Amino acid sequence: MTLDTSRLRDLALSDTGFVFDPYSGHTFTVNPSGLTILRALKQGASMEEAVQQVQDEFEPEGGEDIARDVSDYVAMLRTLGLVR
Repeated sequence: MTLDTSRLRDLALSDTGFVFDPYSGHTFTVNPSGLTILRALKQGASMEEAVQQVQDEFEPEGGEDIARDVSDYVAMLRTLGLVR
């Protein structure tokens, strides 16, 4: 699935998970996996590539469904108007 991440690319991200949206002025705090997803999407990664980056970085145990979690996270970003 192709995402319009043009607005997402303008987010300011800190290494501690602080996120600033210059369009709305809102700030957010995200956990390490959320930060990994945001960074991947901000750099133009597909959802599949974002899933792989989360899996590579956190090496989750077998029972976790990373693809579903990334999809849910992207749905939240859509609700916030950060991706289309």
